[in-house]
Amino acid sequence: MQVTLIQGLLIALFAIIAGIDFWLEGFYIFRPMIVCTVTGAILGNLTLGIIAGGLTELAFAGLTPVGGTQPPNPIMAGIMTVVLAYTTGKTPATAIGLALPFSILMQYIILFYYSAFSVLTKKLDTYAANGETKKFTQLALLPTWIVALSYGLIAFLCVYGAQEPMKVLVNSMPVWLSHGFEIAGSILPAVGFGLLLKSMLKAEYVPYLLLGFTAACFIKFGNLMPVAVIGVALAFIEYYHNKRNQDNEKKIKTMIDNASGNGDDSDGI
Repeated sequence: MQVTLIQGLLIALFAIIAGIDFWLEGFYIFRPMIVCTVTGAILGNLTLGIIAGGLTELAFAGLTPVGGTQPPNPIMAGIMTVVLAYTTGKTPATAIGLALPFSILMQYIILFYYSAFSVLTKKLDTYAANGETKKFTQLALLPTWIVALSYGLIAFLCVYGAQEPMKVLVNSMPVWLSHGFEIAGSILPAVGFGLLLKSMLKAEYVPYLLLGFTAACFIKFGNLMPVAVIGVALAFIEYYHNKRNQDNEKKIKTMIDNASGNGDDSDGI
């Protein structure tokens, strides 16, 4: 399959929008699930976008910026996973591994911008001290526009300009190397989910994890709706269980306060 010029421009336009959102962290449309789905819709294969989005989102679930460290760029990872799977016919799992170099490239570009834009701080302080609001606003918005245009340019060159070299390179890979990328791409979602669980999992929620894992392994679902229904049911059970415990704690606290003479004035004390 080929990416047309119009499709390349539309993907570049979406990369600009997602890049601004990633830079400002506003609406979180830069997440791979959204990026892959929109890219798949632009390419006319929404199913591919949704499947790739689910896998890529899991791979990036536990990868968040901490301090000065930056994980691979989720926007380029999402775009290139769908584009590579679309143009080469590879599975989304294989395309995840092939898309990582593009994601890392964008990561280094963003890291360069973090350092380069620091020189603007002194000028911004000068404008703020002198009350030059118009110049301050223009200079403050300049990094955002530079980053946005960089996303659009890199996305267009990778998606449309380099699609033929990429297709030739991927199709010329030996079977063992292509299979290696497929295995690596299949492992990445598990690694990302594992990193997420490492920081978020609590002991009291382990039974739910084991129950979901067992259900997913041994029940043949025709679609994911039963899994979602089970998740919602467990969420309601946990919600009402916690609510009941909180109500009981309030009653016990009230009884203790009344017994210790800390009640209101209506008790005559």
